[in-house]
Amino acid sequence: MFGYDMSGWRSEMGFGWIVMFLIIVIFIYFLNQNKTISDESARDILDKRYASGKIDEEEYKKKKETLK
Repeated sequence: MFGYDMSGWRSEMGFGWIVMFLIIVIFIYFLNQNKTISDESARDILDKRYASGKIDEEEYKKKKETLK
């Protein structure tokens, strides 16, 4: 009717599924990237905060004891 036969619709629908699949794969990939970045332990974060001077020695020792 509009210049499309059944094979034309199938090829366009197939292309659409491929695009949707690729979008989902890329989305999952970026979600996993964020997880690997934030896999630091609480002790590592505490050590970095103390080393950078964001917390003092007393607070560091108190929180370190809490984590044990």
